[in-house]
Amino acid sequence: MEGPATRDFELSLSDGASDDDDMPLTLPTDSSHSGSIRKGCDPFAQTQRSKLQHRRARINQQINKEMRMRAGAENLFRATTNNKVKETVALELSFVNSNLQLLKEELEELNSNMEVYQTDSDAISVPMIPLGLKETKEVDFTVPIQDFICEHYREDSSLYDKEIKEMIELRQAMRTPSRNQAGLELLMEYYNQLYYVDQRFFSSHRNLGVHFHWYDSLTGVPSSQRALAFEKGSVLFNIGALHTQIGARQDRSATTSIDKAVDAFQRAAGAFNYLKENFSNAPSLDMSALSLSMLVRLMVAQVQECVFERITITSQDTKFTSQLQLAQEAAQVSDVYSLVHQTMTQPLMKDYVPFSWASMVQVKSEHFRALSHYYAAAALCDHTVSSDGEECDEESDKAFLKFYVNIASGQTLSQILQDPEKRRKLGKAHLRRAVMRHEEAMRVHSLCKILRKMDILQDVLCQTHKRSLEKYLELDREDDFDEIAEAPEIQAYTQQKPDITPPSFTTVQVSDIFQRLGPLSVFCARARWGPPRVISLQKREGGMGLTLRGDSPVLVAGVVPGGCAEEAGLREGDYIVAVDGQDCKWAKHGEVVLMLTSSSDREVEISVVTLHSHDTQVERKAAMLSHSRDKENSRQRLLGGAKGQSSASLLNWNRKKKREGSGVAKKLGSTFSLSFGNIRDTEAMY
Repeated sequence: MEGPATRDFELSLSDGASDDDDMPLTLPTDSSHSGSIRKGCDPFAQTQRSKLQHRRARINQQINKEMRMRAGAENLFRATTNNKVKETVALELSFVNSNLQLLKEELEELNSNMEVYQTDSDAISVPMIPLGLKETKEVDFTVPIQDFICEHYREDSSLYDKEIKEMIELRQAMRTPSRNQAGLELLMEYYNQLYYVDQRFFSSHRNLGVHFHWYDSLTGVPSSQRALAFEKGSVLFNIGALHTQIGARQDRSATTSIDKAVDAFQRAAGAFNYLKENFSNAPSLDMSALSLSMLVRLMVAQVQECVFERITITSQDTKFTSQLQLAQEAAQVSDVYSLVHQTMTQPLMKDYVPFSWASMVQVKSEHFRALSHYYAAAALCDHTVSSDGEECDEESDKAFLKFYVNIASGQTLSQILQDPEKRRKLGKAHLRRAVMRHEEAMRVHSLCKILRKMDILQDVLCQTHKRSLEKYLELDREDDFDEIAEAPEIQAYTQQKPDITPPSFTTVQVSDIFQRLGPLSVFCARARWGPPRVISLQKREGGMGLTLRGDSPVLVAGVVPGGCAEEAGLREGDYIVAVDGQDCKWAKHGEVVLMLTSSSDREVEISVVTLHSHDTQVERKAAMLSHSRDKENSRQRLLGGAKGQSSASLLNWNRKKKREGSGVAKKLGSTFSLSFGNIRDTEAMY
């Protein structure tokens, strides 16, 4: 069986709607088919996330309705010449636009509801920003796929009702993934299954006629396209969004949970970055390059924040160099959040990103900049130089030399380290900046109504501000009449740079639901062949007069002139799909030969199809598959090779056909045959 070695690309009733303990919806399976056993969540479970999902779904539907009304009113306004009608329509448009604005604000409030996705732990930590999943309408593949099977594959479509039902149930389950690894595997299984759907039913010269409706994850604006790329892109976006929810859910008071959060946010960044690099002409703003760049930077910043939290847990000592490291790590977090804030305030993003997100990012930038100055002051004031100068060693000097972006002239760093008074004054300057930054973070926090409701965030800001202020008052003296010097800018540095982990499509192995249609090397949407022909071969003592080659399906590589095969109408380039009514599309060379020769009758009836044209890329895959005797091993090889492939070929809207080297396709008159290279052991005359 072939595997999804490549993937192509163009709001779901799920917002990851339920928690892990929600009632699961199990996909019915049949023992005769290795179907999916993945589970979705009960969309009616009364959890916080489920309730949030229902509200999002309701708002998305209302936005869709209002936008249709607005489009109709605008068309009428342009078409009519009656002034009275124009006035009425203009009034209606004003009313509709007001409703849309209210719905947008309500949806923005839901998207800003970060607390639902946070951990239930009592530990006080700054909340993370998760994403809700894109919503989508139901899709019924039944009639389009049935029609395609009848017209293209020329088979009885009723024989594939079970497969069609399984495909629909898999998509339905995908709309409500659980917020854990099982939910991610469910989304990835559906995504991988779309590879087979694309190969089986989406032809370049004919559209399947299925419309995929998805809603923008932040605005609820609907988009509809017939391209399967749109479906794939939206599912991949939800994979990234679900990673953000898993990351935000971790209890970051323990290093193991922090590592899980780091992994989740890095994988989210990888999914969004993969979309940005391979998905062009996005139909919705949330999947545009600018929006995806913002999301990648946001995820990287949250990874950097987790790295800082891990260091604060693992580095409990108050050594001079440890405090400097914390200060530089905090400065690094502040810098990356500052970059995210710049991206969010760009013209197109400013009105798109929820105000609470931009406020949260700005608060974090100020908060961690304040922490960097606090730890700098702690390093200078809490670290004392002993009489023999042991602690003022080469390591401390070296660390301090790299600590500042620049230093005021007239004094050296070594002099500052050895002079307690200079250290106190410099530490006091750092604390002054820390207090100012804390106050700015609290000011920005107070301007956002949604952030004011987040008690945890407010507690963190108040605690850190109080700590810096108390330390500043400890260092303050009544005889400090000198003007407080400005603290130098701290050089941002991190010991662990975030990795953008691309999605691994091979983690979830899937089987082609429609494999009974035959091997993809031949039986795909991009292949064209004539109607099936039934041929009766009369066995003679000299043989049947034909040469067979290859496996699954077996190809008629040659016909002996004047032999019984030629007389019966068999042609070079025909594929044998059945022998005496027994399907042999997946049969090996030896199995077909045995079926042809084992019959006791003098006559054997075979069904053949003739391939008239074939997509070059499909032929290349078919030739690769033909080199393997074991289809499953071949599939594993293709899947494994997908890791190292260029991702650019996976999600592109328009794919240019590349001419392959000689030996891929051999034209035989008006038909095409696949070249099987050096596998002469599977070619023989009978």
